[in-house]
Amino acid sequence: MKKHLFSTLILSTSFSLCSAGFAMETATTAAHDFAETDVSTPLQSLSLLHSLNAVNELVDVRAPQVYELKNHRHVRTLFVENPALPMVDIQLTFNAGSARDAEIEKGLFGVANMAAQLIDEGTKRYKAEEIAAAFETTGARFSTTAYRDMFVVRLRTLSDPQKMQTAVKMMLEILKHATFERSNIQRVQSNTQIGQKQLQENPSRLMNIRLYRAIYGQHAYSEPITGTNGSIKRIQPKHLQQFRDQFLVAQNMNIAITGKLTLKEAEKLANTISAHIAQGVAATALPQPTPATRFNIQHIPYRSQQAHVSIAQLATTRDDPDYLALEIANKMLGGSSFNSILMKELRVKRGYTYGVSSSFRFTQAAGLFSLGYSTRQDQLLDSIQVAHQSLIQFVQQPMNLEQLKETKAGLIRAFPNQYSSNASINAQLGHIGFYRLPANYLSDYAERVEKVTAEDVQRAIRKHLHPDRLTLVIVSEHLDKAALVKMLQDNLLAPTSLTPTPHNMNNMPTEKITLAPRQEVVEPDLAPFDVPASTLNNAHNESDVD
Repeated sequence: MKKHLFSTLILSTSFSLCSAGFAMETATTAAHDFAETDVSTPLQSLSLLHSLNAVNELVDVRAPQVYELKNHRHVRTLFVENPALPMVDIQLTFNAGSARDAEIEKGLFGVANMAAQLIDEGTKRYKAEEIAAAFETTGARFSTTAYRDMFVVRLRTLSDPQKMQTAVKMMLEILKHATFERSNIQRVQSNTQIGQKQLQENPSRLMNIRLYRAIYGQHAYSEPITGTNGSIKRIQPKHLQQFRDQFLVAQNMNIAITGKLTLKEAEKLANTISAHIAQGVAATALPQPTPATRFNIQHIPYRSQQAHVSIAQLATTRDDPDYLALEIANKMLGGSSFNSILMKELRVKRGYTYGVSSSFRFTQAAGLFSLGYSTRQDQLLDSIQVAHQSLIQFVQQPMNLEQLKETKAGLIRAFPNQYSSNASINAQLGHIGFYRLPANYLSDYAERVEKVTAEDVQRAIRKHLHPDRLTLVIVSEHLDKAALVKMLQDNLLAPTSLTPTPHNMNNMPTEKITLAPRQEVVEPDLAPFDVPASTLNNAHNESDVD
């Protein structure tokens, strides 16, 4: 992600768009934005903190009023008025993430990401230095980021009409006329080996890459957002220009605006933006990936006393009616607190790991459910057995009503953090617009959470979680695959016991162990192997298990 930071204002808070609802890959090109602190809110009495029973008294933060504005070009536009600061946040969210790379040319991974890196490096009229100066003199910040689903353009500007007009004009100039000079592309390509060593020394990154390829196969989500070393060497200016002209168009975007504007001013601004970008056409719907039908074991040999485990499966889309029930279920199963089932079983009771968590990633096409943790090599199989049994029990056994009640209350208490600043509000508006959620999504959230029943959660997890068809990616010195497969199959037959069967890893036959193979790398989170995903089952110690 490229950023211009030009302002005497000190606005320092960052936030992540990879919330559960926004489905951005946390392992790749995380987005930082800019937020301000509302110093007008008085501190609540510390006496309220003396008891957990008082926590509800602290939660009296109303969701912002979201307005759906009329747009002459029929571009969905959402607006929140906030006169507290003389600032305006603008976000343009295009259906143009890395999942669209192959629509430019088959196998040309990394196009969207490179476009995001280079889009402000020059236009037909302005050099990169002139673009930077235009934002600097108006106190504006401009950034672009590519994700799997979306291409996000952000502009933060002062609300002063003249300064805002100058900044918006430059943003539109960039979106329409970015040239993507060959010299800039070559500069990025020359840095593709940076991060080679870091990737080989970071098992979690290796694991994330392997996980997506193993689960998504030939689907557009399978390759890293930033592409592979081989694919980005093929990217030329014409590819980036085609991406811009095909996907960065008005009919393929939504607009989010938050700040010190009136409704009339915001509507005028949105109409200006949508009228001065090429109209184009909306991107077609992504195909759905093919779900697994059996266990899939992926092992990455890696010399370390720690083993790293990721257990995952295809889940569902962001527009699935079961979304909220699954969010609640995930908090119960593997939320970050010590009250989650996985944390209790793996850490509190057995000390297998310092921390374990699970998550759903909801996207346009089916996203992922995954859980992950690190453990000692000699506890690897035992920990997997407990994690797998915990998942089976969670799916099959009746819901813990008290835990459900506490989880719902916690989600409601925490939700105001999603709109605690202009930046976070605007991120939510972009999310709402992109995934076609109702404009009252924020204001109705607490009510919708309250309405979710135990039956809703149980039905959702039994529909969407499949302990019999998981993909396991394990980074470790050695792995007894036969023992692992037998254990998983035994768990399915007798899932009621959470007492792990002893697995003496120390008595395993010694196999030749090497460091992870040399990886082709673009940046730290990129693909280690420049081969089609379809060939991976025949290489790198991978196997499907019936």
